[in-house]
Amino acid sequence: MRSLFAFILIFFVTSCAPIYVNYDYEKSIDFNQYNTYNYYSNIDTGLSELDTKRFMNILDEQLNARGFQLSETPDFYINIRSETFQELQRNSVGVSIGSTGRNFGGGVSMGIPIGQNNMNREITIDFVDESRMGLFWQAIAETSYNPNYPPEKKEERFRILVQKILHGYPPKL
Repeated sequence: MRSLFAFILIFFVTSCAPIYVNYDYEKSIDFNQYNTYNYYSNIDTGLSELDTKRFMNILDEQLNARGFQLSETPDFYINIRSETFQELQRNSVGVSIGSTGRNFGGGVSMGIPIGQNNMNREITIDFVDESRMGLFWQAIAETSYNPNYPPEKKEERFRILVQKILHGYPPKL
């Protein structure tokens, strides 16, 4: 029973990988002036076409829930960029062999990697006011990524990611 509990706890902790988000913004901006948005027409997210649709639909839902409206003449444009990278393996086991004696000394050491490299994704969202300020708010989020997730799991992960990203908008001044 104890081992089952430990397994469930480890599974839960590893399946809910943390999402790290860094925010940056223009201090002199009045964020209340922005009510409508749209996406750049030539947006290249770096995501697959289906993932781009999923991500943008969830972003639309979240922005609409906050009172923003998609518009052909927006107050600001949204740009989305994504990059996938493999995290370097940091865990290893060291094995060494050595001998010392009157006439002999030496040693051999090697590292054996444990587990596999993690895939991570960094998504950058820019809010750009083309008529006045240019880039006025940015969020850069990093999270683990599994390209083999089924569509439902991808959508769930995107929903959590977008919620975390928009948590910092508007910034608390």
